[in-house]
Amino acid sequence: MEIRKLKSGIGLAQVYGFAIVSMLGSLMFLRFGYALGELGFVGTFLIIVVGFALIVPATLALSELATNQKVKGGGEYNIISRSFGLNLGAPIGIALFLAQTISIAFYITVFTEAFEPLFIWSKNNFTKELPRQLVSVPAMILLALVVIKYNSKSLFKILFIVFGLIVVSLAMFFLAPSNYETESEINIYSFQSGNISTKFYLVFAIIFPVFTGISTGIGIVGNLKNNVKSIPQGIILATLTGFVIFLIYIWKLSNSFSQDELLVDYQAVKRVAYLGPLIIPLTIAVSAFYLAHLFMTIACRTLTSLGTDGSLPIKSLNQMVASSKVVGKGSKKAILIVCVIAMVFVLKGGVDQIAGIISMLFIITYSAVCLMSFLYHFGSDPSYRPVFRSKWYLSLAGFILGLFLMFKINVYYANISILLMVLLYVIVSKNQKDRAGARVLFKGVLFQLNRSIQIIIQNLKLKENSLSWRPSVICVSRSSFERQNALNLLEWISFRFGFGTYLHLIEDHFSENSFLQVAEVKNKLLSNKGLKSRVYVDTLVSPSYSNAISQAIQLPGISGMPNNMILFEFEKNTRQDLHLLDENINLARIANLDILILASSARKCVFNNGIDVWINNSDFRNSNLMILLSYIILGHPSWKNSFIRIFELVPVGKTDEYKAKRIETIRKGQLPISEENIQMIEQNSDIITSSLISMKSSGAALTIIGFTQEQINQHNSIFEGYDDLGDILFVNASIPKTIE
Repeated sequence: MEIRKLKSGIGLAQVYGFAIVSMLGSLMFLRFGYALGELGFVGTFLIIVVGFALIVPATLALSELATNQKVKGGGEYNIISRSFGLNLGAPIGIALFLAQTISIAFYITVFTEAFEPLFIWSKNNFTKELPRQLVSVPAMILLALVVIKYNSKSLFKILFIVFGLIVVSLAMFFLAPSNYETESEINIYSFQSGNISTKFYLVFAIIFPVFTGISTGIGIVGNLKNNVKSIPQGIILATLTGFVIFLIYIWKLSNSFSQDELLVDYQAVKRVAYLGPLIIPLTIAVSAFYLAHLFMTIACRTLTSLGTDGSLPIKSLNQMVASSKVVGKGSKKAILIVCVIAMVFVLKGGVDQIAGIISMLFIITYSAVCLMSFLYHFGSDPSYRPVFRSKWYLSLAGFILGLFLMFKINVYYANISILLMVLLYVIVSKNQKDRAGARVLFKGVLFQLNRSIQIIIQNLKLKENSLSWRPSVICVSRSSFERQNALNLLEWISFRFGFGTYLHLIEDHFSENSFLQVAEVKNKLLSNKGLKSRVYVDTLVSPSYSNAISQAIQLPGISGMPNNMILFEFEKNTRQDLHLLDENINLARIANLDILILASSARKCVFNNGIDVWINNSDFRNSNLMILLSYIILGHPSWKNSFIRIFELVPVGKTDEYKAKRIETIRKGQLPISEENIQMIEQNSDIITSSLISMKSSGAALTIIGFTQEQINQHNSIFEGYDDLGDILFVNASIPKTIE
């Protein structure tokens, strides 16, 4: 059954045929001699190696993508857009369409080169060379009429006639004797004078279209009976065949002519091949016109598919090219647009100029395909199940090489090409907001990257070092929509140095109703926190606050390191949620967590008023943690014009001694605290009174105060007397922190 399907439809032979005809056709006969003349055998060999080094990863990536689904009209674009998403596939598809369309003009121009004897005869007899457009423009018009009148089946009917003609031409050349004998034979293996690097990439850009034949095998086939076998086997076999024949061809050519001869006569091969003056120009003309027809059919299909998907940046253009479809060719209006663009390039330039443009477009397309393939490998999407699999490192290598070649060929055009791709993606994503874009693909990559990093960290069994301490804070709150002071504090801590996890508590038993509520609440939380926030926000369903705390402190930190700090919060003026601290602080102590208690104020936070840190000289455990937290908070952009003030309670007569120690600590730790902002307060009692703090820090944006385990047992006295202050952060360290 499988064999009958393959025979009755389009299969391996057709995919291979289209790819090999594109690679071994007119351009090989017309420009490989020029490459040998400029770069010698070694340089041309390197071009072939580099060309295939880019083509092979792209070939394998396309083969992999093709075996993940059924290939439909639109060929490569269909594979790319259905694999990576319509919005992400759109800019790649547009670049591919332009490459295909300009390729039409390119091969019409190559077709014109086959009539070189006509132009030479005209110049010799009339002392005036005829313009190339005298042949190329009528040829372009003829091609348009052929495409409009005949469907793509004609391409299949004459495919193997063209293939046979190429095989005969190569045989005529390979079997012919090499009569080249000269003392300068060794020159064919050397570079011509000049900037070797610049010349290499210039010649590479002119030659590269010969390697793009792999794309035609996918672009023309449409619906395959067995794409799992036909596409990968066909284009891989064509790639291997092309590589071998290219090497034999340049070796034979290098032993038949001198470099000077090859630079003067681009069709020198016809002087050696049997029946060369007839067979070589005929092969160039027939294969070039056939490839122009082939690329026009592919380009029209690609444009029609782009319009049908709504992937063109102009909405009206989508509707225009998607209408009035003609089976096998694309829409009539798409054909007209393709013909107009191709005609512009036919009128504009010669083979070499157009080749450079095509090369840039194809290279950026192949690079993008390799990048997307690599990301799919890395993202490990379970819906990505190709029968044929490439290797992730080949796709990555193809992307890097493509990017490198783009900038070596032309830095200006490379930057423009990348910017246009990004701009096209932005426009299409804006027009089609309901469609998946790059986020879907990169989401899987980020998941895998995050998992890998966390496993590595866990396997290393890293122990927290007080010298490299950083906060990883978790907060459970029932009051997310009443006040956001706790979420703001987590944002300040998490912006640069720390990590924060904020869990909104839904007090309920886990059920279908509570589960539905979770999604709604989470979306609302994400909207409130803003896109630039670096706090991880989630929801938690639990029957009580204490149960939620016991669950939360067992969760791993989002950074891969364990959570080392917990944040409790209550409303300062109303004492709302203050009663929740009693038993839950003890749970935090069991887990050896640093404890933060935020007394939230309704007063607006004026960041320029600074952060006041109050230190009790007998409370060494908390002092360094409070200073470090103030420094970490100051790293948030909202606090960029703010400052830190330290108030330290010291015994009577010890002011200078304690201040010198504190200044030394600040200097050693390279903390941005001015010496003028370090104030020592002599007091007989070790207790820092609320009245003193209220007097000194009444205008502070945030006040940080330490507390001990003994004091928390009498929490009412700890939190009283601060009505005139804004937000207050009470701090208790599980172990002393070191400032180095």
